[in-house]
Amino acid sequence: MIIRRNFEEQLSELQEDLIRLGRFVQEAHGKAMDALVRQDLALAKQVIVDDDFADDITFGIMARTTQLLALQQPMARDLRFVAASLKIVTDLERIGDHASDIGKVTRSLAGQSYAKPPVDLPQLSSMACKMVGDALHSFVQHDIKLAVQVARDDDAVDDLCEEIQREMMDVMRSDSSRVEQATRLLLAARALERVADHATNIAEQVYYVETGELRPLAREEHNHALFASLGLEESDWKTHQRRSTDNGQNSP
Repeated sequence: MIIRRNFEEQLSELQEDLIRLGRFVQEAHGKAMDALVRQDLALAKQVIVDDDFADDITFGIMARTTQLLALQQPMARDLRFVAASLKIVTDLERIGDHASDIGKVTRSLAGQSYAKPPVDLPQLSSMACKMVGDALHSFVQHDIKLAVQVARDDDAVDDLCEEIQREMMDVMRSDSSRVEQATRLLLAARALERVADHATNIAEQVYYVETGELRPLAREEHNHALFASLGLEESDWKTHQRRSTDNGQNSP
C-alpha cells in the first residue's frame, strides 16, 4: 500500500508539472501578442528568453515520465496516463516555441514604419489559448466532453486564420512597401494556428487516457460539421463512398 501511495503521489506531481508548464506557455502567448500589438521590443525579447525556462521544465517532466515507466511499470489507465504525458509535454513545449516565434516576429519588425496588426490576430491568439486552457482543464477534470469540444473549436481557428491570410495578401497586393510586414504577420497567424493544433493533440490524449481509445477527434469533428452543413448524415456518406468503390472494382 505504501508503494502504491507513493506511485499515486508521483502521478499527481507529474500532472501538476504539466499544468504548470501549460499555464506558463499560455502566459507566454499573452505576453507575445501584447508585445506584437504594442511593438514592445523588451517584452518580445523576454518571451524569447523565457522559452529556455519552458524547455527546462519539459526536460524535467520527460525525465520523470521515463523514470515512472521504467521503475513502476504502470498498467491500464495509469500506463495510458504516463504515456500520454510524454505526448502532452511535447505539445506544450511546441506551444511555448510558437510564443517565442511570435516574439521573434516583433523583434524583426523593430524600427520599421509599423501599422498595427489586424484586429483578428489578437482574437486568433485568444481563441487558440482558450483551446489550450480547455484542453488542460479536460485533462485535470477527466472531462471527455470538453476534450471533444476543443477538437471542435479547431475549425473556427482555421477559418479565422484563413481570413487573416486573405487580408494580408490584399495588403501585399495594394501596398508593396508592406510586403515584409504582412509576411511576418502571416507567420504569427500560422504559429497561432499550430497552437490550436497542439491543443487538439492534447485533447485527443485526454480522450485516450479516459477511454483507452485513440481517435482523431479534430478530423471527426471537422467531418461532422461538414456533413451537417450539407444536410447529410456521415453514415450515409460512408455508405455512398463504399458503394462507389465497390462499383468501381466491379467495372470491366
